[in-house]
Amino acid sequence: MVGVVIPARNEEEHLPAVLSTIPEYVDKVVVVDDGSTDGTSSLVGNADLVRLEGLGVGAAIDAGHQFLLNNFDSDFISVVMAGDGQMDPNDMESLLKPIVKKNAHHVKGERLDRAGKMPIYRRFGTFLLAILTTLACGRTVRDPQCGYTATSSEVLKNWNWDISWKGYGYPNWWLMRLSEMGFQISHIPVKAIYEGQKSGIKLSTFFPKVSLMLLIGLHTRIIRNTRYSPSIFLIGTWTTYVLGWIYNPLLFVITHCFDRLHVATILRDVQ
Repeated sequence: MVGVVIPARNEEEHLPAVLSTIPEYVDKVVVVDDGSTDGTSSLVGNADLVRLEGLGVGAAIDAGHQFLLNNFDSDFISVVMAGDGQMDPNDMESLLKPIVKKNAHHVKGERLDRAGKMPIYRRFGTFLLAILTTLACGRTVRDPQCGYTATSSEVLKNWNWDISWKGYGYPNWWLMRLSEMGFQISHIPVKAIYEGQKSGIKLSTFFPKVSLMLLIGLHTRIIRNTRYSPSIFLIGTWTTYVLGWIYNPLLFVITHCFDRLHVATILRDVQ
């Protein structure tokens, strides 16, 4: 069985078109209205509706996944499609195949054709976050911010909803957690669609917050690997790393003190 989760916030302009193109093989569609102030909730048609009060896109997706868990009696696949029309429904079958064939538990879309379509500042940000996400997950991730995903109910039944990421950056969090939990992840090319839709991401807060999350994830992964597979190389790396953090601030303080002493000596000689 296949369910589709559509997080939507003020998407009355795009939501009807998204719903009209859902493939016929989809068994259930749930729209999660996360605090819209327009007519989004009135446009869901035959889809199910869950309402939240502006908790964040990650929280909206979690609510949709949990709705499907409570409404399907057998195993299923949950597909996430944004309510802004930036995800091609024709790509859904490709996302489902690795799970249907038992080759993956979670399938992540990658907009490899985004050059010339995605604004250049977003492409640059995606590039930087791809590096951090790759390091944090221990696997190559080329488009970490694409939210077009398919996830097996096996994953959802074992997911810790209490610590799930609530805002933008949820694809990065899911990739880190799934890698840590040992689930199989596949990456499938999907089309990049940009037709005047505006992103709700505020770069001034989004990038620092997600980068910090990924850096913490990277350190957690290295610590975990050191703990379960210790080696002289890892211990030496950690020793060098820690000494670097101690040495650089200490060197700065010592240099700063000498500079101040030198300036004071010059002033005294001038007087």
